[in-house]
Amino acid sequence: SRCTVDDRVTRVAWLNRSTILYAGNDKWSIDNRVVILSNTKTQYSIKIHNVDIYDEGPYTCSVQTDNHPKTSRVHLIVQVPPQIVNISSDITVNEGSSVTLMCLAFGRPEPTVTWRHLSGKGQTFVSEDEYLEITGITREQSGEYECSAVNDVAVPDVRKVKVTVNYPPYISNAKNTGASVGQKGILQCEASAVPVAEFQWFKEDTRLANGLEGVRIESKGRLSTLTFFNVSEKDYGNYTCVAMNKLGNTNASIILYGPGAVHDGGNAASRVAAGLCLWATLLARLLLDF
Repeated sequence: SRCTVDDRVTRVAWLNRSTILYAGNDKWSIDNRVVILSNTKTQYSIKIHNVDIYDEGPYTCSVQTDNHPKTSRVHLIVQVPPQIVNISSDITVNEGSSVTLMCLAFGRPEPTVTWRHLSGKGQTFVSEDEYLEITGITREQSGEYECSAVNDVAVPDVRKVKVTVNYPPYISNAKNTGASVGQKGILQCEASAVPVAEFQWFKEDTRLANGLEGVRIESKGRLSTLTFFNVSEKDYGNYTCVAMNKLGNTNASIILYGPGAVHDGGNAASRVAAGLCLWATLLARLLLDF
């Protein structure tokens, strides 16, 4: 802070509110950040190092002349970059739960706080508040949420919170597969789940074990495969894939069929209808012969 003086000045002082900082060259303040910068016939100034918000307020330069005292006043405004001082930790919840995320920020001027959802579909603004409330959270609302604190003093302060949404398995892909006797046959079962699903395979009521009777079961991530290295007639039939995690389980029926076998429900129905029609024609002819 600078104070302009002239030859008529006999005494000078700097005050912060009612506290004397310097009187002439004599330091009254115990704060070692405050130093005298200049005390000449034309200027009397002090300097404050490492200013913080507590230094904000009025500063007064008091000048004593032969005639009467004069004062010059300046108000120090301290600007503070935005800083996030408290934010929610990463969280894992079950689908359908309610979630509240918190992001508390400090700065001068008061920073604006916004939340964005960083998903595979891009960035979506979800809140312009310190608190983000999500009621009945869905699996699509999982992922990273970014909090930004913004004012005009410096670059925004940005932090992220990861939200994991648990949901029970659902089987997204399970197709019937054909294989010839003596060839390799592979049944695949794909399931989405958080936590990742565990898989089991059954034929009728018997659970299949890895390595027994020439089969191999491999489960990795969302996909489980049941491999027959040397398909035989007894391998044909209906298999059940079961996907489970701590929230629930689901299953799907998958058929391993041979060449020329009927495995589609629509085709089977049409063949049954054709058979009934043929049987009815033969019965009518027999009745006419009598």
